[in-house]
Amino acid sequence: MKKNIFLAAIFMVLMAAACKKGGVLEQVKTTDLTEESTFADSARTMQFLTRIYTDIGFSADPKRFGSSVGVYSICDEVEGSLLSATAFNVIFQTGAISALNVPTDAWTTTYANIRRVNVLLSHLSTTPLSQRLRERIAAEARFLRAWYYFILIKHYGGVPLVGDVVYGATDPVSGKRATYEECVNYIASECDAVALVLPQIHTGLDFGRITRGAALALKSRLLLYAASPLFNGRTDMDGILGYPNADPSRWNKAAKAALDVINLDQYSLYELAGGLGFQKVFTLRKNNEYILATMAGNNRTLEAIWDPATRTGSGSAMPYQELVDAFGTIKGKPITEDLKSPGNPTGYDPANPYVNRDPRFNWSILYNEGMRLNTSKTVTPVFTYAGAAQDGFNFTKTGYYLRKMLDDNTIASSTSSATERCFPLIRYAEILLNYAEASNEAGDIQTAYTEIKAIRKRAGIEPGLEGDYGLADDLTKETMRTVIQNERRVELAIEEHRYWDVRRWKIAENVSNKTLHGMKISRVGTGTPATYTYELINIRTPAFIAPKYYLWPIPQGEVNKSTELLQNPGW
Repeated sequence: MKKNIFLAAIFMVLMAAACKKGGVLEQVKTTDLTEESTFADSARTMQFLTRIYTDIGFSADPKRFGSSVGVYSICDEVEGSLLSATAFNVIFQTGAISALNVPTDAWTTTYANIRRVNVLLSHLSTTPLSQRLRERIAAEARFLRAWYYFILIKHYGGVPLVGDVVYGATDPVSGKRATYEECVNYIASECDAVALVLPQIHTGLDFGRITRGAALALKSRLLLYAASPLFNGRTDMDGILGYPNADPSRWNKAAKAALDVINLDQYSLYELAGGLGFQKVFTLRKNNEYILATMAGNNRTLEAIWDPATRTGSGSAMPYQELVDAFGTIKGKPITEDLKSPGNPTGYDPANPYVNRDPRFNWSILYNEGMRLNTSKTVTPVFTYAGAAQDGFNFTKTGYYLRKMLDDNTIASSTSSATERCFPLIRYAEILLNYAEASNEAGDIQTAYTEIKAIRKRAGIEPGLEGDYGLADDLTKETMRTVIQNERRVELAIEEHRYWDVRRWKIAENVSNKTLHGMKISRVGTGTPATYTYELINIRTPAFIAPKYYLWPIPQGEVNKSTELLQNPGW
């Protein structure tokens, strides 16, 4: 939104990972365009909109902070491979982050695209497009603007709202921040307005564009955040950082917003026997669970950065033991409550810790002797024990690699296979979890039971004799809250939720100051089958300096441009 916010870039329609060949989001490059020539041509107008789509997934990008480091590496999910003192994952984890070195993309990328939307809307009525197409394009663009504003407020709290104004390079621009409530109301109203125009589905060359479900799903996430403790009752900075009054009824609004998505009857959990749907859904371009995704052509992106060396990957994201332990048993119980015994032979066994686990564990974590495709196109074990060649401890600092979203038939070096994967931004599982959480906080525990059971059923957890999928029948609001928080952690792992969840729940100062661990695995002898010992080891102790770490600092270079732009407290 600032004066120098990439004016020249407005006339470039350069795209990154986009839809499959021939689609409307296909990569296009044009040069030497002006506003007049861009919007006098229907194809270029569509390309301009496509440019706004290009950045939609930047906040969740697995490479956001470097070649292999995303948001998952600045919380308690994985240890990132970038370990220099200036690497973003390190400065976040060590408490060295400041307004001078914080990543600027949450501010500059969002406002650059908000300006692009406003430029598009200002010219749309004069483009040679049909009226019907103009209306749809306007709705898509307004959604994208709301999406970028939501990224802003989850990072910073209330931010300047620029409306439809297009500022020129020399125009004075106010840096006055709107209140958090004003920002939420604006985003919600935009979602409501465009939902009336957008279609429920897109097919053919339009697949991947914004739908009515995406608009309502963004509203669901927005209102869930707004009802959460971080924002629902915050008196500092005159309402800029949250609602000054804590109103429990905001949970009812959040529940209603999630239910609106459910009632579209357009989405469902992708289910296959044995919980395989949880793995398969992430390798499909089209499925009935994705509501919004970063479009991409066939790719091997995640295999390249997450697979270990023997599978030709860089093994750059190593899950902490805390994430590993969050996955319960096949019976839906925490591993601390379902221990193996003579009367419980399928319980958790510390001496053999990777059996009888929640099936999502097997699809999320690559552990010692976990199976993966190799360069010979056969499936063989990966060894992460100390001394194992190429993949073992210390190649993985934690004893684990990431497995989630990887394709069973794809490795990084293969030229003969690739996955159809598109990275998920909103999927139906999140909406069910949103509904469960908001309902529980509003006092409707039964709805929470229903939605958590649905999530666990798809995961492949055993229903048990009572069909409770491991849920105790006497949960209170508080104990159900704990269940929901852990369910989000395992179901939505590595999808840019955990980092923000612990902040909006206002528990980061409790969970983000604790030592994070790995597992040093040692092989005992040379017998077959192999036996191992397991030693918990310290990896790092993050620094979370409450309360300022609940929100990011606005980049100091932006604050310096306007005396009206107030910095977040503590920074």
